[in-house]
Amino acid sequence: MRMMLRVSIPAEEGNKAIKDGSMGKIIEQTLSDLKPEAAYFTADGGWRTAYLFLEVKDSSDMPYVAERFFFAFNATVELIPVMNVDELQKGLPRAMAALAG
Repeated sequence: MRMMLRVSIPAEEGNKAIKDGSMGKIIEQTLSDLKPEAAYFTADGGWRTAYLFLEVKDSSDMPYVAERFFFAFNATVELIPVMNVDELQKGLPRAMAALAG
């Protein structure tokens, strides 16, 4: 299932990781391991935040995806199911049929 991974890193932990050089290494390794279809980085609510869009084949993959961020940055991690436009168009008729019936 396509998921949006949102990783929010507290300022203090992020500052430490930048100073000790681990931030870039962890991000590079994560991108190599997870192979997201897209990755974006920003500030959101005052936290360093990453948005990665990736395929998670099984719910048992969630610890593999998330734990690295808990351990490295004491981050808040969210995995949210998402659709592209083709998937939305495929699902809408079924939703409309359920509403009609």
